[in-house]
Amino acid sequence: MLAIIADPVVQASAPALVNAALTERGRDYVMVPLQVPRGALPGVMAALRVVGSFHGGIVSMPHKAALVDLLDEVSPEGRQVGACNVFRRRADGRLSGTMLDGEGFVAALARAGHAVRGRSVFLAGAGGAAAAIAHAMGKYGAASLTIHNRTRARAEALVERVRAAWPALAARAGGPRPDGHDVVVNATSLGMQPGDPLPLEVDGLSPAAFAADIVIRPEPTPFLAEAARRGCRVQPGKPMLAEQIGMMIAFMTDECAAA
Repeated sequence: MLAIIADPVVQASAPALVNAALTERGRDYVMVPLQVPRGALPGVMAALRVVGSFHGGIVSMPHKAALVDLLDEVSPEGRQVGACNVFRRRADGRLSGTMLDGEGFVAALARAGHAVRGRSVFLAGAGGAAAAIAHAMGKYGAASLTIHNRTRARAEALVERVRAAWPALAARAGGPRPDGHDVVVNATSLGMQPGDPLPLEVDGLSPAAFAADIVIRPEPTPFLAEAARRGCRVQPGKPMLAEQIGMMIAFMTDECAAA
């Protein structure tokens, strides 16, 4: 058994995508959704350690950062970002995890013909997924990165970590207007629930900007609908997940099967 752990989890596309890929590959696994509220993750992870038929899982909002402290082993990418979005259970019950959001996001942009090298990027959010995307901007050669978060201190803390890891990337904390940026990203959960405010001031979007969202449902999100109305090319959250599916399956199953 594999799982996706999130709150809410009803919008998750991962089970359908993972199960289809597993069937295609002839792998004897099934992924199920687990609705786990904030604060309950430690107990759930402790229980999964002793479930012999459990092999690994995907973790989504709001648990990505909290997962790190509940694992026995964390990859360098997970340590750098301070969050993990996939983990596996070894035969002895030990849990190891990594972070693939940044890789998936950049791969989805590249598949759509939008390489980040040399581009100016505006990023709304400072949580686990946002941190992964921020570090990926440094890894893949973005020219500059502006991070906006409702709690400015969190944005500034992420900027400091990104600067330390990627000194060639001109990173700074900024306000809610994305004026002058080539790529504008919503890496918050805003837009998932009816009535959510927009993650940034869309009046600052240029028609030449490329707007991307990590929220999978609804599609389009209110942010992407506003961006499209202003002439921007847009990318929803599903391509980012789709690019990660193969990587996630390999991480969750291959070493477990060999253990």
